[in-house]
Amino acid sequence: MDYGATVEVSKGSRASKGPGHIARLGSGGRGRRKSSKSVSRSHKAGLQFRVGRIARYLKGGKYAERVGAGAAVYLAAVLEYLAAEVMI
Repeated sequence: MDYGATVEVSKGSRASKGPGHIARLGSGGRGRRKSSKSVSRSHKAGLQFRVGRIARYLKGGKYAERVGAGAAVYLAAVLEYLAAEVMI
């Protein structure tokens, strides 16, 4: 849905980008919003192990019909802790 008004920009206008260009109004002068960079679940949890991969394995395996959102994060944290303990 686009609620912004459209205005045909004339040829002599300062903001002309070509004949027949339609400028969109209604953004409040903020301009185009910059898309935010995606942040992985591993980064959010502060883990080195890949939470997305572990979640995919949990869902693909026949462990349960449904897997909670926090299960992969918790399992990744436990596996990372155990790996760190073995390396010490």
